[in-house]
Amino acid sequence: MTSEIKHTGDLRFGDLNLDQRLLDAITKIGFEYCTPIQAETLPWTLACEDLIGQAQTGTGKTAAFLITAIQTLLETPIDEKDRFASEPRVLALAPTRELAMQIAKDAEQLCQYTGHNVVTVVGGMNYDKQREQLQNEIVDILVATPGRLIDFLGSQDVFLDQLDILILDEADRMLDMGFIPDVKRIIRKCTPKDERQTLLFSATFNQDVLNLASMWTRNAEFVEIEPEQKTAERVEQTVYLVSDDDKLPVLVNYLKRPEVDKAIVFANRRDQCRDLEEDLRNQGVKVSLMSGEIAQNKRLKTLGQFKKGQIQVLVATDVAGRGIHVNGVTHVFNYNLPENAEDYVHRIGRTGRAGSTGVSVSFAGEEDAFALPEIEKYISQKLKTAVPDEDLMATMENPPITRKRGGRRPQGNRGSGGRGGPRPRRN
Repeated sequence: MTSEIKHTGDLRFGDLNLDQRLLDAITKIGFEYCTPIQAETLPWTLACEDLIGQAQTGTGKTAAFLITAIQTLLETPIDEKDRFASEPRVLALAPTRELAMQIAKDAEQLCQYTGHNVVTVVGGMNYDKQREQLQNEIVDILVATPGRLIDFLGSQDVFLDQLDILILDEADRMLDMGFIPDVKRIIRKCTPKDERQTLLFSATFNQDVLNLASMWTRNAEFVEIEPEQKTAERVEQTVYLVSDDDKLPVLVNYLKRPEVDKAIVFANRRDQCRDLEEDLRNQGVKVSLMSGEIAQNKRLKTLGQFKKGQIQVLVATDVAGRGIHVNGVTHVFNYNLPENAEDYVHRIGRTGRAGSTGVSVSFAGEEDAFALPEIEKYISQKLKTAVPDEDLMATMENPPITRKRGGRRPQGNRGSGGRGGPRPRRN
């Protein structure tokens, strides 16, 4: 497993409440921080959610799905006397022998302290040796290419009706290489999709891949990791030059516009987010808070309400915002411009997803304005600045909340990936 993959987030593997044996293996490999695909998928997959992930090779997706699989095996152990050979609990399906062998190698490294058995069945390798392993060993994780697995299913040397997790890697390549009929035959032999967790990854998503993903998964989360610059091309960006006192009325009045269906408002610190959520609620906005201090199970519930339209606005810190992957977000508001230009691009990437367009509105007060040149340099474009229209400056319906400040609040606490609640178990 390459440790050359660079991380850009703030989420440590130690924040994910993983089993210590698995965490020890991750530490020994040399990983401390999650890569973007790991930071964005693991909170979902560790909560037993199905997932469709778009990510290029080299992003760390293999570790993301293997960590999920091994954590599941550790949390729900089955006594060996109740297990049979030929019945894996996890199946990872890959289009090529080379990829399958790399996945298996990574799995063995991550299992070095857990005692789980990884078996690989691929074409072009010793058939009899693979068959002997399947017939005589308790298999925890089976890594396979479609053709060879079909052979073993046909000879009844392997059974897939006890699977807890099905992983499909590089689904687009399986499609291009003509493996989909084989994959369909394999999936028909698997545990029903309502009784397993399915994780599907692909570098690209055309309609054929999306159709297959919808057939094979259940209420799956969609996570897209793409070159960040692409997101800006689909987002109309405006910066309003406003005083700090005018930010709240401009935001409240903008949120009342009919085109604002789902919106995310970013602030730089947790305390700012808490105040802002309270201010918006006071003005009658259907709003909820997303920050690192909120338990993971509560965050998932809030996201579900946001998707269904029961909540119009989420107020989020940058770190919590990394877990928000909801298609149909029409607007992103930067209540403060971020201190880091990369965070600006990540924020506006919450809208304009899955080929749709979006709107980003940033507020630049006296302090925020200093961040503009760095952001413009980073995104290689000049941002459109404007003064808010008169309707946006209208007086709010309710008087703003008055707060007593006992000195400045600490500048830290920009949100961190804290542990969520206990992982929900599937019945």
